[in-house]
Amino acid sequence: MELRIPTLEQLRTVYDRDLKEAFPSAELKPLRNMEEMWAADRYRPWCLFDGDDIVGEAFLWLGHPGWALLDYLCVSPARRNGGLGAAILEKLREAEADTVIFGESEIPCYAPDPAMAERRLGFYARSGARTAGYDTAMFGVPYRTLYWAVGDVDEAALMAEHRYVYESTFAPDKFSRYVRIPFDPDRGPGEKVEWQQ
Repeated sequence: MELRIPTLEQLRTVYDRDLKEAFPSAELKPLRNMEEMWAADRYRPWCLFDGDDIVGEAFLWLGHPGWALLDYLCVSPARRNGGLGAAILEKLREAEADTVIFGESEIPCYAPDPAMAERRLGFYARSGARTAGYDTAMFGVPYRTLYWAVGDVDEAALMAEHRYVYESTFAPDKFSRYVRIPFDPDRGPGEKVEWQQ
């Protein structure tokens, strides 16, 4: 199996086949946003190929050089529970060896399915993720911040780069209304809205 960048047509196929099935609409970027960001060199859609078939995806939202947000990790429905998620993360870390990859995973106590959120955090930990010292809330959904890096990472720099990914994409009013980095539980997660609003 090989991790590589798909064609635009392949991206469209896996978006409809895999991502729409795996992620709630409130958490899924519109395909046109992904395409525009990819064209502007702000997005990198990695796909795991088994021969000619795409069996999973790991999409990176690019920040400053050396920093990227793991935007989506997905295994095709027919291939789940076979270790492909861990394989994708391992190959992604090899392909992006000079990049600090950070991500967000639902905080169990806020998740609609707390047990699933706990399992997801356990999967990421087994895949080498470290937990950052701050959480986030995006569009009303609270997340634990995770990251993969070779060596130590300054947490202040990590948070600044995390903020940069969103600040450089959203208008200031949208950022201030829907993005909370760090997330303060006393303030609550904010209004839950779909990503594209």
